[in-house]
Amino acid sequence: MPYAKRRRTEQPGGSPDSSRAEKELPPQDPAERARAICLRLLTGTPRTRKQLADALARRDIPEEVATEVLSRFEDVGLIDDGAFADAWVESRHHGRGLARRALARELRTKGVDPELIDEAVGQLDSAQEEATARELVARKLRSTRGMERDRRVRRLAGMLARKGYAPGVALRVVREALESEGEDTEGLDEDIY
Repeated sequence: MPYAKRRRTEQPGGSPDSSRAEKELPPQDPAERARAICLRLLTGTPRTRKQLADALARRDIPEEVATEVLSRFEDVGLIDDGAFADAWVESRHHGRGLARRALARELRTKGVDPELIDEAVGQLDSAQEEATARELVARKLRSTRGMERDRRVRRLAGMLARKGYAPGVALRVVREALESEGEDTEGLDEDIY
């Protein structure tokens, strides 16, 4: 008889069966529960203060207790939204090729303070962002060979747009890539945008 896999349920904001351990414990002081929840969530991956606050609210931790626990975690360095934002920008730009605009949007959804977002995305300069866009287009260019020019441009520029690149940057990088292959790019601006 084949081995039957045990069905695991995914809890929002946690790991599979993450709340099971909490349910097995005797009732605790809300501050102890809040600390345990935060420590467990921080074990897997760094999180922002807002992400942890949301997780505590979902588990019915009183707001004043959550605020106190989260402040203490910030004081001892377990929560650092600035470091989180810096690491996020570094990872997502180099790993996925995201532009500053897309990175800022992601950090906003994670609840990072706008000033910290500006500092983190400010690490990327225009030249660095454009070089990444060129690398992305170079990787995708081969798969568009044989298509008509306008379709290639839409496909390549669309890929860059989804990654947060401005239309002007996207079009310039795509035009340069097509010209390097000998493609005629005259009138490209009017045709696409």
